[in-house]
Amino acid sequence: MSQWSQVQQLEIKFLEQVDQFYDDNFPMEIRHLLAQWIESQDWEAASNNEAMATILLQNLLIQVDEQLDRVSQEKNLLLIHNLKRIRKLLQGKYHGNPMHIAVIISNCLREERRILAAASMPVQGPLEKSLQNSVVSERQRNVEHKVSAIKNSAQMTDQDVKYLEDLQEEFDFRYKTIQSLEQSDKNSALIKQEMLALQAMLNTLDYKRKEVLSKIGRVIHEIDMLMSNMLTEELLDWKRRQQIACIGGPLHGGLDQLQNCFTLLAESLFQVRRQLEKLDELLTRLTYDGDPIPVQRPQLLEKVNFLLYNLFRNSFVVERQPCMPTHPQRPMVLKTLIQFTVKLRLLIKLPELNYQIRVKATIDNNRRFVLCGTHVKAMNMDESANGSLSVEFRHLQPKEMKSSAGSKGNEGPHMVTEELHSISFETQVCLYGLTINLETSSLPVVMISNVSQLPNAWASIIWYNLSTNDPQNLSFFNNPPAAALSQLLEVLSWQFSSYVGRGLNSEQLNMLAEKLMGQQVSYNDYQLSWAKFCKEHLPGKSFTFWVWLEAILDLIKKHILPLWIDGYVMGFVSKEKERILLKDKTPGTFLLRFSESNLGGITFTWVDQLENGDVTFHSVEPYNKGRLSALPFADILRDYKVIMADNVPENPLKYLYPDIPKDKAFGKHYSCQPNEVSKPSDGGGKGYVPSVFIPVSKILNDSTEPHSPSDLLPMSPSVYAVLREHLSPTVIETAVCCKLFHS
Repeated sequence: MSQWSQVQQLEIKFLEQVDQFYDDNFPMEIRHLLAQWIESQDWEAASNNEAMATILLQNLLIQVDEQLDRVSQEKNLLLIHNLKRIRKLLQGKYHGNPMHIAVIISNCLREERRILAAASMPVQGPLEKSLQNSVVSERQRNVEHKVSAIKNSAQMTDQDVKYLEDLQEEFDFRYKTIQSLEQSDKNSALIKQEMLALQAMLNTLDYKRKEVLSKIGRVIHEIDMLMSNMLTEELLDWKRRQQIACIGGPLHGGLDQLQNCFTLLAESLFQVRRQLEKLDELLTRLTYDGDPIPVQRPQLLEKVNFLLYNLFRNSFVVERQPCMPTHPQRPMVLKTLIQFTVKLRLLIKLPELNYQIRVKATIDNNRRFVLCGTHVKAMNMDESANGSLSVEFRHLQPKEMKSSAGSKGNEGPHMVTEELHSISFETQVCLYGLTINLETSSLPVVMISNVSQLPNAWASIIWYNLSTNDPQNLSFFNNPPAAALSQLLEVLSWQFSSYVGRGLNSEQLNMLAEKLMGQQVSYNDYQLSWAKFCKEHLPGKSFTFWVWLEAILDLIKKHILPLWIDGYVMGFVSKEKERILLKDKTPGTFLLRFSESNLGGITFTWVDQLENGDVTFHSVEPYNKGRLSALPFADILRDYKVIMADNVPENPLKYLYPDIPKDKAFGKHYSCQPNEVSKPSDGGGKGYVPSVFIPVSKILNDSTEPHSPSDLLPMSPSVYAVLREHLSPTVIETAVCCKLFHS
């Protein structure tokens, strides 16, 4: 089943997450129509290879053309129209930058895998539960309800102001009519009666003025209360969800809802401001002793302006945090002289502001770094698929000033991966006589000068965003706080679901917990220090816990990804636990686990039974990325041979734990069918015998016997057959023997 087919079977709450990252940059129609073709291409490799990306873009357009031909024959007018529009959009947007669409599609496929992995996990962790509790959902609904009520109240007050204006015009007309009469006429009984009517009308005007000012005051108070309490909490919650999403957590939605609330409140405040201006006009035409307008209007206008200032300041947010396109799973880690992207949004979406707000990007204030590239751009509503007022910087590059290079405490050539920096943005809004200066900043970023610093830099980003919701604590690592182990384990599982498409189960997390804190009954209340996570070496090892885990992530990503996604790699299991799991299983049952002593290594252990009935276990020397680059791991499992005492090579691997036949589990991942043993005369290109790599080991029953340095020897079945015809078994043993750990 294709990945897209699995996505379509998800529950609605997960489908809503998928919907969030498909827009005009990569329309969902194309994802749906070309699902199998898209999933069969290597978009991640193309995101770093312009020639490959160019070819893929051309092939993508060809695939769209083929779909156009098909739907044209079916006379599906709507789909024809949409495909023509999409083709034109894709060609125009990416013709000059084909790597950009490769990055986008790669990110979309990765997010789909993360959501599929999240949907398959039976239990939510403490962090995810805290972000999706019912109290938060109830507050969101209350905010939307109150904003709608405020908007209605402001519109109703408009009608009251219009009634007041009409009443004053009538009063003004009747009053001027009397004033125009001759003095003798003013003494008539009819005029005196009219004067009494005018006095009653003036009383009504006074009452209506007080009533309108009171209603305006209530609207302002309601907006003030909403902004001070629920709306501020909603914005802070969104920012916290964004932090968690940046380190692999659930996708953060809700910004469109916040934009709707901010926009409606701004429209209501500007509407109230116009009402106060209208009252000022009425005041210039008519005033009297005890008139409430000159007393109350200035205070109300000052409050409205104050609320508008605060609303605009809070509405200027970083929608997408700084991220290098080459490392989409590692946001907020920036490499000097490498471009990164960052997107900002103004949550107050007013047509009058389109292309009127210019945003300037800067970095820090210590003058250690400068930003190269286009660092001033105008916000607009045209680049975003949802029409939001936003700006995306795509060509910024951080550059370290030469004078600061090599300063005390630098790590590697220049950088310290615990040193935090900030990308700042400033702009000015001029609207309806108001001038408002806006500022915002990204979450703290870590600068690196070499990709070798990326793992430790990413560890800093994880620890910061897990431990604090303070968006600007640049001195955080002067005294980093401990983190709750239960939450850290949840975040570590997210690293696997977001980076390699499958999170960790409770058993795997328990193994990581034991590795971090030793044997303990429970880790729910355990607090782990930053040093133990990333600075101190594991007991008896020359590397830290984080370096060990990052090497495993890299191994999975580059060499065993399909096996990991299928769930066939147990991975995180101790030697002691694997023996407990295997001891009662059928001989030949094996499991796959990551090496605890070799960085980025994977091994397999199988159970065997001796003639006397005793159980024995064999663990092969771990395979690292160098050896897995020469031979796919699934092929190793298929072709692996052990030379036993009778010198006959056999594959001891029969069943993947608990009882899955090996070929059933891994068959679809074999690169080709194993060659039959043949003689040189059987053929092969230009008279050569076809060859394959076969991993061969010998069980060493004598612990004093010298170990060969490698357990992987290139040998074809046909070559082995020929050797058996011409060489003695002893010579062959010496040639193919390699180290195998024996228990």
